[in-house]
Amino acid sequence: MLGAWLGFANPVYRLPLLALLLPMGLFLAAARAPSARAAAKAGYWIGALAAGGNLYWTALPIHDYGNLAWGLALPVPMLMGLVLGLYTMALALMARLAARRFSPWLFGPFCAVAWASMEMARGAFLSGFPWLTLAAAFSPWPAAIQGAAFVGAYGLSGVLAGLAAWLVVPGPLSRPGLAALVLGAALFFLGNSRAGEPAPKDAAIHATIIQGNVDQSRKWDPAAQQETVEKYLDMATQAIKDAPTDLLVWPETSMPFYYQDGGPLAKHLADFAAAAKVPIIFGAPAYERTLGGHALFNRAYLLLPSGTESSYDKEHLVPFGEYVPFGEYLPFIHKLVEGVGDFKPGRSEAPLADGRLALGLLICYEAIFPELAQQRVEAGANILVNISNDSWFGDSAAPRQHLDLALLRAVEQGRAIIRGTNSGISAVIDPRGHIMAQGGLFTALSLPCPEVPIVSETTWFHRHYTLVTWAMPVLFLALCLACALLPDRPSGPAGRGKIH
Repeated sequence: MLGAWLGFANPVYRLPLLALLLPMGLFLAAARAPSARAAAKAGYWIGALAAGGNLYWTALPIHDYGNLAWGLALPVPMLMGLVLGLYTMALALMARLAARRFSPWLFGPFCAVAWASMEMARGAFLSGFPWLTLAAAFSPWPAAIQGAAFVGAYGLSGVLAGLAAWLVVPGPLSRPGLAALVLGAALFFLGNSRAGEPAPKDAAIHATIIQGNVDQSRKWDPAAQQETVEKYLDMATQAIKDAPTDLLVWPETSMPFYYQDGGPLAKHLADFAAAAKVPIIFGAPAYERTLGGHALFNRAYLLLPSGTESSYDKEHLVPFGEYVPFGEYLPFIHKLVEGVGDFKPGRSEAPLADGRLALGLLICYEAIFPELAQQRVEAGANILVNISNDSWFGDSAAPRQHLDLALLRAVEQGRAIIRGTNSGISAVIDPRGHIMAQGGLFTALSLPCPEVPIVSETTWFHRHYTLVTWAMPVLFLALCLACALLPDRPSGPAGRGKIH
């Protein structure tokens, strides 16, 4: 648990390699457990406490913007941990059985596909929450995450977990343990070689991110709308003077009004784009009239100097933040943060285009879902744009963990990512996972980045996405079947007597 807290991004101290203590401890506890009940208990509390500790920041918006007392807000990360612990509990049960019936050589691959399958399940069930992906802990080291271009983030997490399993069952001085050390070093060496190679590119653009750092408590105040628009226009005007700019990127809901209605603020924005001759990506709420009233959307616009505009509506919404699950049946549950209403998911993944530039949009935490980035590139995106507003979470681990997950999307898809946020962490990431430019937290800034690559070439993972995605759970189920049919090994899981 300590390894998880210090291995994943946090504001205090971090060493990515320590994250491997999480799978190592989990598999060792499972293999040593005297009973299935003991393995389930160990797996559950290891996963629950590790997740709850890393997700402490979920209490902040509930208290600060949901107007709930700390006594009601603080249990939220604990409850999330208790739910996420169910996944590691199931994993521990299977790992215990595999340690008793498989040879040490087969135990490692079993743990690899089991861990990858667990992360896939966690990213799919109940709207999905693939936040604490093991591979994300290693995002600060580009050499360590290049495997995501071939097996994806879940597959890379599985590889890391499999190597961790060999190190503890049967042990680091056993043949599987030594093989894990050699393979780990080889993967890092090959990853370092790939990370050092220039990414293929068709062309490049000069992008500038405007991080407005608008006070979240005033953002939706109608009296502050004019002030917010003027702030972004003033910062953008200065940024264009300071650096060549082919594209301006503003954050999620940076414009706190209905741009589609027109009016003075919308005209002001269009006039600026025309005068500056620079396209702008910006976020704003939107709506669509329906028979029952209005459907609200979290929208990203691409406004061209010609006045032409295109848009993308966020399709994967945040439960309790942008909509209330089963809200029609549970009317007493309200959203936990401020906003303009319950949003509806968008219906199009097409990139926003300007000439040869095709921008695949990922709004807010859509960047944590591998399948969404896959869909954007499949639809023709040659640059990914992630606009977000992480100011809900203060100076916590959340913005840092969010950036780590975005880094994995860049490597998986071989695409540069322009990440524009309201309060940080804004960044530009190259297709190899290097940070080309990065801003700070809770400061207003313009972040220019020249030579952002436009890429049409796809990664092995992208081209074989279906095969990679289904191979892991299929292999896991096949090994589970074999495990169920095999008897216990007399020699124990270490292959050389019992584990002590």
